[in-house]
Amino acid sequence: MERQSILASFGIPISPSSRSLNRNAPRRDTSGSFAGRSSTRYSVTALYSMAAEQDVEVEDDLAKAQKRLRDLKGRISAQSKKNFVLERDVRYLDSRIALLIANRMALDEKQEVESHFEESDQQVVAFPDHRKMNQYGNLFFLLQTEPRHIANLCRLVSLTEIDTLLQTVMFTLYGNQYESREEHLLLTMFQSVLSAQFETTNDFNSLLRANTPVSRMMTTYTRRGPGQGYLKSVLSERINSLIEYKELNLEINPLKVYEQMIKKIEEDSGSLPPELPRSVTPDVAAANSDVQAIIAPRINKLIDIANSFITTIIDSIEQVPYGIRWICKQIKSLTKRKYPDATEFMLCTLIGGFFFLRFVNPAIVTPQTYMLVDGNPGKYPIRTLTLIAKMLQNLANKPSYSKEEFMIMLNPFIENNKQRINKFLLELCEVGDFYESLEMDQYVALSKKDLMLQITLNEIYNTHALLSQHLEVLAPSDKNHLRIILEEIGSAPTQVPRKENKIVELPLFSRWETPIQDIATALMSDNNVTQNDITYMETKSIFVQIIRSIPRIANKQNIDLFAIAETAATANDATLVRKGIKVKEMLRELEEAHVINRKDGYKLMTEEVAQELVHLGNLREKVNKEINSLESVYKTICDHNNYLRSQLDSYKAYLLNVRQQDGTGGPGASVVKLGGKEKSQKIKVLGPYKFTHTHLERDGIIAETSVPENRRQNIFFNITSPVPGTFIIALHYKGRDAPILEMDLKLDDLLEKQQDNVLSLDLEYVQLNVSKLLQLLNKTFSKRKA
Repeated sequence: MERQSILASFGIPISPSSRSLNRNAPRRDTSGSFAGRSSTRYSVTALYSMAAEQDVEVEDDLAKAQKRLRDLKGRISAQSKKNFVLERDVRYLDSRIALLIANRMALDEKQEVESHFEESDQQVVAFPDHRKMNQYGNLFFLLQTEPRHIANLCRLVSLTEIDTLLQTVMFTLYGNQYESREEHLLLTMFQSVLSAQFETTNDFNSLLRANTPVSRMMTTYTRRGPGQGYLKSVLSERINSLIEYKELNLEINPLKVYEQMIKKIEEDSGSLPPELPRSVTPDVAAANSDVQAIIAPRINKLIDIANSFITTIIDSIEQVPYGIRWICKQIKSLTKRKYPDATEFMLCTLIGGFFFLRFVNPAIVTPQTYMLVDGNPGKYPIRTLTLIAKMLQNLANKPSYSKEEFMIMLNPFIENNKQRINKFLLELCEVGDFYESLEMDQYVALSKKDLMLQITLNEIYNTHALLSQHLEVLAPSDKNHLRIILEEIGSAPTQVPRKENKIVELPLFSRWETPIQDIATALMSDNNVTQNDITYMETKSIFVQIIRSIPRIANKQNIDLFAIAETAATANDATLVRKGIKVKEMLRELEEAHVINRKDGYKLMTEEVAQELVHLGNLREKVNKEINSLESVYKTICDHNNYLRSQLDSYKAYLLNVRQQDGTGGPGASVVKLGGKEKSQKIKVLGPYKFTHTHLERDGIIAETSVPENRRQNIFFNITSPVPGTFIIALHYKGRDAPILEMDLKLDDLLEKQQDNVLSLDLEYVQLNVSKLLQLLNKTFSKRKA
């Protein structure tokens, strides 16, 4: 099948003219490209450079680093998917547990909640039916390589269905987040989705703002590895330096400032003067001279902090992931197409709505959920970060003060930075397109015999069901490939229980495209690339591989191709011998064809080999730098996974408590059914378990302490669970039998505090971090309960 037909079937733009790589003369320019080459539609040079970079038989430092980088990227992609699933579960359970705590949840609802705790067996297994496996392999290859189908489906599903579909699309179908082909196909899908959104939305002010499947897609995209890595590298240090100042109160809402002022006066003097009523209107609070005096320096401080954030973000433009920038570019392009008279301000409003509202600001407001900080920031830093995010959003969009008039006071920040931020947002859009490289990637994909997709059974069945539900819109024609496949597969199977939701490996293939057996031959037939061109590039690639495999050659200043070939041909390594003999023969063929000349020492090829080695040397540095960066990303994602799991563990412990309390036969007893008869069984008291002050402080469970430093080594805590879901924390001083203080805690209370974003628990002498205390209780008592 001709290249144009292949690419058109994938939905890749084809230019009107398909200029070739034809080269009638052997002359080359000094850059290493064919002098007669008149197109960059795709490059044979690039193809063989990829082979030189990633040859499996080469084991030098670069190859090892590349393997490590590929493994790391794979782990990030897999972990990102796990986190997405956990986040969805936590969102669901947050709302349901709230009802359970309030004793308003029916039994069937409790069982539904409990099903979300079931762990699926994540082992890779064979698909239950070989014929169905092939049909689904054909279906998912079609969905992956023709993104318009998924783009249309994402617009048709409901908000309740979108998360499950996005899990499959973002983290499975295009789950290799750092692999160019899948990333570019995913962006092509975004292009279709955004185009349709612009076509169907008539009100400019509602574009990309409403909570729709499209907006959810864009937000989910930013949560993939590259986006998380950017936020970590750019914002983490800035946010951490701010939250160190736990007592820095920068509240500027006059009403809140007035209330805080009144509270402080009461604490200091015990009463309020008559001219200061306890409750006032916002206008009265704003007119109070003392309130104004408190707010004025805070505004200056807030503007300084916001300016530092802006500078950091603007300076990071080269670090912004390509996909984020390309989406910004599409927003700009589509806006200008639909609104030809759109001003620069209108363009930047929409671009900023995506970049700030859906990407940067959520991380600033809740840095703990993005793992940008350790632990939970205090209430004052959290409020400051919220105000900073509001300032950035007002800067990116037209400020609206209808709900928060006090934000008008920050207008100087808007006026001083508006042009600066608009310039940044427009520069975000200045990235090239990827169609030519995607063209090559798709071409290469047709030559692969082992293109596989790891996907769970429920992802397959859910996608199948959604496609079938909307088939008349997605594929109205009987000749449509999507309709043909779905009609052959039949109706979608029902979802399997979570425990049975296995991962299967689908071999991806196209029944309508002819597999490419030999890329070189295909390129020759489609592009007038001669056999001499192919031989030249292959010869150069083999020389690069040989030099990389023999360190003593790689360290030499001068490159003697004939001597290198001879060294390889007489080596002890069978692979090198094979390559040496082959490359000597290829040199002879090229010389006979007058492409190269031994008399000048194969000058042109020698120069190109030298350039390739320089490129690979630079590549090694780039790979190592990327590894260091991604290791930090991977750690962040794993930390977030642990955080999510700790929340689920808290819910599990609570549900266990509910089940046991529902069957109590009296204080400290539970009812157990044996052979149809009920038998009262005494519940075992768990604990006490001892923890030192040093231990709890080191692990961040003690957030603040008023215990003098020289006495902390003598302080310890005993934690006991007399009945499930109830804990007694006793603070002891060495040498004394009786505790200094005791506190009874209910698991319900701790969960409610966590839901209400109450960060700490006051134990008089120490403040305990609620989330980390929950983790400690789960870790200490859950296994022992079992």
